[in-house]
Amino acid sequence: MLRTTSAMTDSTHKFRQTKIVITLGPATESEEILERLIVGGVDVARLNMAHANHDWTRMIIRRIREISQRVGREIAIMMDIKGPEIRTGDVEAPLELKMGEEFDFTVRPGGESGQSPEEIRSVGVNYENLVDDISVGDIVLVDNGLMRFEVTDKIDGRRIRCKVLIDGQLTSRRHINLPGVKVNLPAFTEKDRRDTLVGIEEGIDFVALSFVREASDITTLRDFLLDNDSKARIIAKIEDQSAIQNLDEIIHTCDALMVARGDLGIECPLEELPVIQRRALKACYDRGRAVIIATHMLESMIDSPVPTRAEITDVANAVYEEADCVMLSGETTIGKYPEQSVQTLDRIARRIEEEGDHAFDDPALLEGEKINVLKSAVLLANQTKNSSLLTFTRRGFIATSLAALRPAHAPIFAMTNSVTTLRQMRLLRAVNPYVMPLTSDPNDTIENAIRLLKREGLVEAGAKLIVVTDILSHDRLVDSVQLRTVR
Repeated sequence: MLRTTSAMTDSTHKFRQTKIVITLGPATESEEILERLIVGGVDVARLNMAHANHDWTRMIIRRIREISQRVGREIAIMMDIKGPEIRTGDVEAPLELKMGEEFDFTVRPGGESGQSPEEIRSVGVNYENLVDDISVGDIVLVDNGLMRFEVTDKIDGRRIRCKVLIDGQLTSRRHINLPGVKVNLPAFTEKDRRDTLVGIEEGIDFVALSFVREASDITTLRDFLLDNDSKARIIAKIEDQSAIQNLDEIIHTCDALMVARGDLGIECPLEELPVIQRRALKACYDRGRAVIIATHMLESMIDSPVPTRAEITDVANAVYEEADCVMLSGETTIGKYPEQSVQTLDRIARRIEEEGDHAFDDPALLEGEKINVLKSAVLLANQTKNSSLLTFTRRGFIATSLAALRPAHAPIFAMTNSVTTLRQMRLLRAVNPYVMPLTSDPNDTIENAIRLLKREGLVEAGAKLIVVTDILSHDRLVDSVQLRTVR
């Protein structure tokens, strides 16, 4: 078995395996706060383009890069593009709706609201194909599922008539979810294209694609990135039932996955959400894809300096399930306690990682000679006291594979000659990336890396390094796993 864990030592606990993603906003955009968060261990900064304009986006990306260089810790930047969205139009005043009442959703230019011909109240919708896509008996959820309607009729090709199922107050421009309905909207919208071009110009590291429904959605974005000479990697956000049905092909096509539990919890029955989360984690683990657990991790800390006990357990479960990253949203955009929220994630993750439990067996779909070499390195690290893994990578493949094999406690030191690769490795569980020259002589490169680790205080004399690298043998490079003692 790959998962021997007897080699745990206290020295490994200074390295947190689970990575932290924060969403930037008014609470965290200042230079002072950003510097403290970067130095304090944040790994990825997320920009939510549903709420960001281009001037702010350029400013905050440049600020992150300048601070990262100044403090000597480069972090990754993720641009989360908005994707397709259906919203209600404006209403002159909030509409108080009662259970059993009839109510119309009307497709009108600009999504205007008003009165239907039969004197039934209505609201406009910004999606012109709504009537074509939906069926009688379907459910319409409005405002994050707080309001629920059942479709009872489709009228004159421009209106759907519904029965109100839950009392509520409808205000302007509320988000609409249509569980189980295949919506014929492009996954990559014109707004997304404009936003992504700004991100490409500023050198973002990841693009998170919202409401991914099938693999072709990811391919469309990847072609756009390639056409514009971007090396950004794609994070697929699963947020509806179509994504769950096509989960395997989505994971196969993307670079990483985000379990976006906000819309997912609206689109799917609540009791299915933990099942979906675990299934997604296992599928990513089997294919060697990084996975992010997002939304409502510490929601109460928007207003409270301490989380609820349930939130603590939720974060702990994501760490127990060996997610690569946990993510904060409102906690760090508008919250009163952004730094405390990050510190809370850090403390929970470190404590749970001490337990050394593993959620899954060895990855089922990682195969090949190279993978077998890496498996032997992880097995050796798991069985060797006070050990770390050391590897060298130009594009991140070896580090990604080592992270996917989930070393029990050994940190992975990944040396690269590319700052872009370093930033992208920030997403990977247990990987600690560093930039250094990669020479033509493998032994010189190893010695230089060990000197760097000693100089930074990351290893001490007597520590064990499992080195995964190429070595010269009869004038050709071959894969090797070496056990070295730091002198």
